[in-house]
Amino acid sequence: MMLHNALDRYHDRPSSIHDLDPRVKVVVTLLGIFSVLLLPDGAWGAYFLVWCAVLAVALVARLGVGLVLRRSLVALPFALVAITLVFTLPGRTLFTLQLGAWEISASDAGLVRFSSVLVRSWLSVQMAILLVATTRIPDLLHALRHLHVPALLVTILAFMVRYLAVLLDEVTRLLRARQARSAASAQGKAGGSLLWRARVAGNMTGQLFLRSLERSDRIYNAMVARGFRGQYVTINPHRMRRRDWMALGLAFAALTMIQWLGRTLS
Repeated sequence: MMLHNALDRYHDRPSSIHDLDPRVKVVVTLLGIFSVLLLPDGAWGAYFLVWCAVLAVALVARLGVGLVLRRSLVALPFALVAITLVFTLPGRTLFTLQLGAWEISASDAGLVRFSSVLVRSWLSVQMAILLVATTRIPDLLHALRHLHVPALLVTILAFMVRYLAVLLDEVTRLLRARQARSAASAQGKAGGSLLWRARVAGNMTGQLFLRSLERSDRIYNAMVARGFRGQYVTINPHRMRRRDWMALGLAFAALTMIQWLGRTLS
C-alpha cells in the first residue's frame, strides 16, 4: 500500500479545484496543453500569463507553488534534446563553435525556437501535475471512459498503474534479499568482479519477471473473484453541476484570450 501511495501523486485538499468534476479537469488540462503548443515562438507575454494561471490554480487547490515547480523540473532534461534547433535554424549568427573540423553557428531564430520549446514543455508538465495532484486515479480513469476514450486503453492504463506498484514491491523484496545474503569486507566492499555483478543482475532481472508475472496473475484472479469486470468503479457520481460548466467556460475564455494576446503581441 505504501508503494502504491508513492506512485499515486494525488494530494487530498479541501478546495474548489479538487471538487470539480474529473471530466472538466481532464478537458481543461488537454485544452491548456494544446493551447500552449499552438502559441507562436517567442510569445513570452502569453507564456507568462499561462504560468500565472497555472500557479493561481495551484494556490486555489492548496498545493503550493513549490510542489508544482519542483516536480516540473523533471521535464527539463528531456526538453534539452531540442537544443540542436539553436544550431540548425537559419538566422542572425550569435556565436560560433569550433568542433574539430566542423564549425557550427548558433542563430537567434534557433535560440528563440529552443527557448519556446523548453517553456512549452515546462508549462505542459505543470498542467499535468495539477491534474494528477487534484484527481484520484479511479476518478481520472472513470472520467476518461465518460469522455469516450476506448475502454481497452483505459483498462491498460489502470492495470499499468496497479502493476507498477507490484513491480516496485518485488524489486524491493529482491534487493532486500540480496542485501541480507551479502557479506561486506572490512573496507565496506561486497561482491565480485564486474562480470559477476552483471551475472547477478541478470539473474535478478529474470527472477523479477517470473515473480511479477506470478503475482500479477494472483492479483487478477483475486480481482475477478471479487467482481471485477474489466473496468474500475468509483463512488464519485460524476454529475456536471453549474460550477463545473462555469469553470469549463471560464477556462475556455481564458485560453482564447491568451491565444489572441500571444498572436497579437508576437
